[in-house]
Amino acid sequence: MEKRLQSTLEPRKTPVQARSVASVEAILKATIQVLLRVGKEQLTTTRVAARAGVSVGTLYQYFPNKSALLRAALQRHMDEVFLAVEETCREQEGASLEEMAVALVTSFMAAKMRDAKASAALYAVSSDVDGAKVSRETSRKVNRIVVAMLATAKEELTTDPQMVASMLQATMAGVSRRLLEFGAAESSYEALRDELVFLTRAYLRACTKGNAA
Repeated sequence: MEKRLQSTLEPRKTPVQARSVASVEAILKATIQVLLRVGKEQLTTTRVAARAGVSVGTLYQYFPNKSALLRAALQRHMDEVFLAVEETCREQEGASLEEMAVALVTSFMAAKMRDAKASAALYAVSSDVDGAKVSRETSRKVNRIVVAMLATAKEELTTDPQMVASMLQATMAGVSRRLLEFGAAESSYEALRDELVFLTRAYLRACTKGNAA
């Protein structure tokens, strides 16, 4: 049953040539645009193809149905978040824990909220396309790179780095989820981001040698 579900959500093939990549990018961009305009129930492969400027046949070369389209759009969003965090973690190697906290929170929140309406729409359909699996896979990758960054910090952690990374991830995810669920990204984003920075800096200080309870 699970394998059959996954087969309906997976892309038919991966684009290789530049033209194919451009077509898939246009299709995924159009998927978000149609989702925002008419909602999940009214989204169809025909509407997405028309918006993307490709034939339905071209769309079906890559995606078997609208669930696969939505899953791919969600995966693309999560990949963008991961790449932003990965770049930040590499840049912050050897920095202080407080510098890491500021950079990590800033890059994560910026990536999640770059297009708040699209993020909220994808979050809303996540449960329909096994978004939990996409989230788990992304979370594991983020955990590895955050742990690797923490290992290079100027200060010595007294708490297991993997636990610290997990706490940071959970806190950031919780704040971004609140913004998306309540639709208050425009008015509350900066204030919540700043509070999140304050919280993570304080937590990391408490996890260092000489500051542990």
